[in-house]
Amino acid sequence: MTLTASPRVGVIVVAAGSGTRLGQDAPKAFVGIGGHTILRHALRGVFAAPEAQVVIVAPAGREGEALTDAREAAGARAELVSVVTGGATRQASVAAGLAALWPAVQVVLVHDAARALTPPAVFERVVDAVDRTGWGVVPALPVIDTIKRVDGDRIVEAVDRSQLAAAQTPQGFRRDVLETSYAIAAEEFTDDAALVAAAGHRVAIVEGDVHAFKITTPADLERARSLAAPIPAVPAAASGSALPRVGVGTDVHAFGGDGALWLAGIEWAGEPALSGHSDGDAVAHAIVDALLSAAGLGDIGTHFGTSRPEFADAHADAFLARTRALLGEAGWTIVNVAVQLQSNRPKFAPRRAEAEAVLSAALGGAPVSVAATTTDGLGFTGAGEGVQAFAVALIQRS
Repeated sequence: MTLTASPRVGVIVVAAGSGTRLGQDAPKAFVGIGGHTILRHALRGVFAAPEAQVVIVAPAGREGEALTDAREAAGARAELVSVVTGGATRQASVAAGLAALWPAVQVVLVHDAARALTPPAVFERVVDAVDRTGWGVVPALPVIDTIKRVDGDRIVEAVDRSQLAAAQTPQGFRRDVLETSYAIAAEEFTDDAALVAAAGHRVAIVEGDVHAFKITTPADLERARSLAAPIPAVPAAASGSALPRVGVGTDVHAFGGDGALWLAGIEWAGEPALSGHSDGDAVAHAIVDALLSAAGLGDIGTHFGTSRPEFADAHADAFLARTRALLGEAGWTIVNVAVQLQSNRPKFAPRRAEAEAVLSAALGGAPVSVAATTTDGLGFTGAGEGVQAFAVALIQRS
């Protein structure tokens, strides 16, 4: 067996901010740029840089999406990735990332996901400078604009811009320096370099990059969209990234749960319930897997698994609405979904239209058709032990 040595460098990617100034419905790191999230673009630079453990700090409820983005970006380095939940402040989020680093990590880089286009060379410069000096290191650019000190609407004086620099990320530190600085921090700082300097440690600068700007406002987002190179969703040999894509999903649940039966998005009074983490709705869950598969966004376990208590006992509308949002954030629109349900109960045909309408509404009006069969009494479904559903979904670029 070949053992892989733990990296000596760790990168904490801070992606837990709300991004209210961006004016989008999703947290900033999950807003789309060219069909992929800001986080996904940021991770491209992280994984193109020298090998490192990567800890992503995500907003509560978005951990599954962050892990999907990370695994897609990491490729062969997927075992180096983990996701933790962020805190109420940036410092609390970075502290959560620090706690997740492996013992072998000696140099820590803290990187804002909002600086999504930062080139890999910046990561290399920061690590080299930390190794060379032992200081904290910040990539920075000279301030080009004329800077004025003001009092209200009145200019007080000009500021000597030769003494100013615009700080960027990733900011790098010896692990022991960063951890001890966090341990004694008594106030909130705007970045990690300020926190480390306040603890009495030296901080130096290296050359930053114009592409490492922070996406904060709608204008920044448009700039990033105009500059971002597309991330291929399929191998280069495949044709037509704008072509529709198809996904397949399946799910099985046994009878024996508590409460009422929920199936195909509706309640079936007087029928035995299905068992599962949520309501056991195999039809809805098969649809979720089909849609996520088509978009290349992982599977239902990634986004709705048992580690997500908010989806315990949830019904189809919650699952399908969230899945539709995930696809929308990644630049996909649902064209239609077809499902085959295999079960000898309940009698489905009388409520087929009702179920299809409920499922379609949860998917924003995309057509959903559901066929049902009893399998002629064969197998576990024919024996009345449970239900099975198969779904096929068609999606296209928004």
